[in-house]
Amino acid sequence: MTELPHTPRAGPMRRLSGATLLAGAALALPACTSLGTGSGTVEPGDAPVIFSWTSKDAGNSGTLSAVIGATGASGPAGVAFSGPFLQVTSSARAETFEPMWRGWRRGWNDWGYWGMYPAEAFTTHYSGKVVANLAGPAGQSMRCRFHLNTPSAGMQGGGQGECQFSGGRTVDAVFPRS
Repeated sequence: MTELPHTPRAGPMRRLSGATLLAGAALALPACTSLGTGSGTVEPGDAPVIFSWTSKDAGNSGTLSAVIGATGASGPAGVAFSGPFLQVTSSARAETFEPMWRGWRRGWNDWGYWGMYPAEAFTTHYSGKVVANLAGPAGQSMRCRFHLNTPSAGMQGGGQGECQFSGGRTVDAVFPRS
């Protein structure tokens, strides 16, 4: 194999192309994480709720947070809940749902949503549904179920649904397209 001679032009081009790749990678990083917000109201009581979510897979799974008693312009204040969310898709394995059941009956059979919990190794039903299990202070919990407006867009496509606190109160939630 014949080696090409080193020319002054070859060195700077390599540095330029490495810098260009680094700049391109830096620009691509923000695209890897998607995020959005939502709002709701606790019933009964009308306490406002501000939701926020982040995802590294286009809004199909990630972390959902809720702040109860948000104050608006000065920022959220109040009781905070946070936990995983997951869109039910053909690629969701049954074991992927395990974090959703913690503290609740397996499959949420006592809170109808999709009928029987899928027992197969893979869930093959594409439903456009999202489930979440959020933990709050002092062992409180909140489970959520949402219907996506555009399932192929994940949470970015927006949706609506409800959450239920372990004590029984509910939150109607709306997520705009982000």
